[in-house]
Order: sequence, then structure tokens, then C-alpha cells
Amino acid sequence: MKIGITCYPTYGGSGALATELGIALARRGHEIHFITYAQPFRLPAFLPGVYFHEVDVGRYPLFEYPPYDLALAVRMHEVVLSHGLDLLHCHYAIPHATSAWIAKEMLAPTRPDIRVVTTLHGTDITIVGQDPSFRPITKFSIEKSDGLTAVSRYLQQETLTTFGCTACRIEVIPNFVDQNIYDRSLYTSVLTQQIDSGTRVLMHVSNFRAVKRVQDVVRIFARVHKQVPSVLVMVGDGPDRGMAEAEARDLGIQDKVFFLGKIDAVAPLLAGADLFLLPSSNESFGLSALEALACGVPVIGTRTGGIPEVVRDGETGVLCDVGDVDAMSDAAVKILLDRNRWHAMSTLAAADARERFSLDAIVAEYEAFYEYTLARIPDSDRPQSSTLSPTAP
Repeated sequence: MKIGITCYPTYGGSGALATELGIALARRGHEIHFITYAQPFRLPAFLPGVYFHEVDVGRYPLFEYPPYDLALAVRMHEVVLSHGLDLLHCHYAIPHATSAWIAKEMLAPTRPDIRVVTTLHGTDITIVGQDPSFRPITKFSIEKSDGLTAVSRYLQQETLTTFGCTACRIEVIPNFVDQNIYDRSLYTSVLTQQIDSGTRVLMHVSNFRAVKRVQDVVRIFARVHKQVPSVLVMVGDGPDRGMAEAEARDLGIQDKVFFLGKIDAVAPLLAGADLFLLPSSNESFGLSALEALACGVPVIGTRTGGIPEVVRDGETGVLCDVGDVDAMSDAAVKILLDRNRWHAMSTLAAADARERFSLDAIVAEYEAFYEYTLARIPDSDRPQSSTLSPTAP
């Protein structure tokens, strides 16, 4: 198949998943065309079967805010025609699915067979899509897609409830992890030159937006550090980084907190971590948590959104209520002080991540979904997802 993929190319779970899906599909013989305004952050300079088409947004005095959605639609139209694409796979509902619908309408006279698959990732539904300014167009774009997937059962139900898309069928295809990359045994910790062997490493990876509650990350660590010799490694960047740095200074632990900024290859860092902190107010899936688990890093997180579908509470990590910094820090201390429990959790975390979220199995599900969408198989005849079906308990 020839597949166009559009995603946000910046640091974040949806872009990471979309990019790694495209790379995996190319390895399986498909031709992949990324269509976006910048090269995706996890896409190397060159890979066989993978192409990048930059969206050029014209700058005219008339446009105070250049219309990226229209420029994207035009670029999609061009790439479909010039490269004979079979379908457009949009990650994030708006503006990507909206632009794809416009491109499809433009292509109708010459390419009526083009299909649009939209994968819902989270904030496109739970935050952006529910804004009154965007809610109608989000609903429209969802309903006009030829195929819909969501990364968790939570997000599937949230979409159906919020937008009332009674005629929509949303297949649940979860995020995946490449076990050939996220494997603790492959790496010698790159942190050992800075950190003593007896010091425990707590880690957080995100885009530092409000939903990630990065100040809570620092507060949890401050309580842990009082009882366990430890450091906190913060990977990523975003609007709340300054507040997290200020929190570390206010708590007098700034010399124990390392802000590393954006790093594409996080697996070598995760391989040196003892615990992963994810106190988010909401996560539709929690890709960073999955990557940590695959590296044998137990997760301390919140009992919200799709996180319970990824982290087995009490087995591969501990889940607490949003904002309960004391409970999360207590759980972290108990795990760190009991090395037998930590080893058991670490071993189970890696095995569970590989079994339930393996790259090969999930990519095969996407391939099957593409084929059914292209073949116009009626919803009533389409097999359920084998990994996380919409009716699974």
C-alpha cells in the first residue's frame, strides 16, 4: 500500500506513534509519505520507502494567521495525485482529518477511491475538540472519516459520549512499543557518569504541558528524596518547564533535578531509571509510561483516562488519585526500599509491555484495518481488534 501519514511533528505521543508506525510499515514493504509542516522528530534523515513532504504555508499580509489547514489539504491533494496514494492516515482529528476531507473532496473527480483513516489520540477529543470554537468541526471531521481508531477504550467511549457519533464505529488499536529498542538489557546506563551507583533515578518524559502536572513530579520527588538517596531526570520541554524549575528551587532540590530538554532517543535514559513518574490529570493512553514499562521501569501514575489500561496497578506500578502527591511519593518510597519488590515489578513490567503492546502485533492490526477500509467492508462484517476490542471488559 501507499500511505500518506499526517501528524504533529513536534515532541509528543501522537507524533511519536505516527512516525514509528510509518517506519514499521515501510519495513513491511509499504510506501510511506509523511505530509506535515516539519520533519517528524523521530524520523531519521533517510529510510528506504519513507518520504517527507513539507507543507509550505504562504505568508501574506492579508493573513494574520496563515491557514495551515488549507495549505495541508492542498499538499495532501498533490501527494495523492503525484504518488498514487491509497489512503491518508491522519493522527489527531483537527486540523488533519478536516484537511484530509477537503483533499478528498478535491480528489473526487479523479480519485474517488481515496480513503481517510483518522486515529484519535487524546487532547484532540478531551480538550481541543470540546472547545466551543472547535466542537462542531471536530464532530464533522470524525464522522466524515472512512475509518476511525482510538488508542484506548477510554478514548473510544469518551469520543462516543462527547460527540454523540452514534453511527461511528471506532476500532481500538493501542499504541505499541518496539521491543528491539525499549529493552533494558541493551544499554549501559548513560547516567552513571553523573550519578553514584547507590542513588536511585526517578524519571519523567513529556511535553511539559499543564495536563502533565510537572510541578507534582517535582513535589513527589522532593518527598522521596528525603527518605531515599535519589535524583530526578526530567526529559522534554514545554510551557510548564519554567514552573517545574522554580518548584525545584523553592524546595531546595535544584541540584538533584536534571532538566535535559528534548531528547529523541529516550530508551538509553529509561534503561537507567528506577521509577517513572506520570501524575497527569488525564492521559488517553500514556505512551511514555509504556516505553518505561518496556524498559523494566515501574510506573507511579494516576488512576485516570487510559493509564489503567497500560499500567497494572500493584503489579507493574502503582496508580493513585490525581493530585495525591503524598500517596504517590509513599508508593515510590516503598518500591525503592524493597529491592525484591522492585525486581519483581521490573521483570513483570517488561514482559507485560512486550506481550500486550508489541510492535509487530499492533502494526499488523493497522494493516488489516487499512485493508478493510479500502475494501469498504461493512461495519457489521468487520472483525474486532484482537488486542483491545471495543467490547473488552
